[in-house]
Amino acid sequence: MRRLLLVLVLALAVAPAADARPVLGVFGGIQRFDGLTGQRTSAGHAIFGWGQATFAQPLPRLGATPLIGIVNGPTPLAVSRGAGDAYLFALNDALANWGGTAYIRPWPEMNGHWNSYCAFTKSGRSKGAAYSTAAFRKAFARMYLLVHGGPAATINARLARLGLPPVSRDLRENPLPRVKVVWNPQGYGSPDVRGNSAPAYYPGNAYVDVVANDLYHIRGKAEWAAAERLYSAYPTKPHAFAEWGLWGLDDPSFVEKMARFVRTHARLELLAFYNGRPGSIFDLASKPRSLAAYRRLIVPLAR
Repeated sequence: MRRLLLVLVLALAVAPAADARPVLGVFGGIQRFDGLTGQRTSAGHAIFGWGQATFAQPLPRLGATPLIGIVNGPTPLAVSRGAGDAYLFALNDALANWGGTAYIRPWPEMNGHWNSYCAFTKSGRSKGAAYSTAAFRKAFARMYLLVHGGPAATINARLARLGLPPVSRDLRENPLPRVKVVWNPQGYGSPDVRGNSAPAYYPGNAYVDVVANDLYHIRGKAEWAAAERLYSAYPTKPHAFAEWGLWGLDDPSFVEKMARFVRTHARLELLAFYNGRPGSIFDLASKPRSLAAYRRLIVPLAR
């Protein structure tokens, strides 16, 4: 009997979840996408260049829970030392003024060579100390602390433990679960060299609210194995696909696999399709079989 109970407990522990209900999002026109698919988008996705501080107008247009990506900016080393604080103060204020839920996605796809904050060039050469993964980890931790805010004394105590300089003032509080900071590598490095893996950029559990991946079906291939590894690597963190889409292909099997992933991975809380502009290679309107699969399999998954 004891052995039977143990087997049952283990079976329940590894059994796939059947009730995952993610927030559904989209990069691209929300009204058009919802009309196309029947989705009721909660998370409109926008990507801001570092220094773009006019948040008041775009936030209300991005649904109940905006998904904000932030790219470019100073080097990771400079941000870790406070060079980007003015911008992060503005973001902190904007989120407090917004008052609603939001996902903040600083420096996504950091292990992709096309991003300025990646530690490596396309050829696999290190870009030096100012771009190192160590500098990235500390910069991300600083961004996390300033986005969430709080009294300067509290923030500075945590910065001091990281060996980082203090902030100059109190910040407004954007607590969990209202605001969540998303750490979003690719499941595999590009270039796929030693030191450019996703874990090399991980700042630690204390500075990440959600782990995300970007997954595209491109040239007939999607990196599902890498997606599984990334999901499994951080078992205490909620998971997301902040970008997923079809790169010029109409393949409903990709949509079917994503629906299956959501149903069998209980920590999946955000799923944001990358639809792009009308007529782009990502636009679901030009992919009738995949569009039908999305309507049938993804839309019903919404919370």
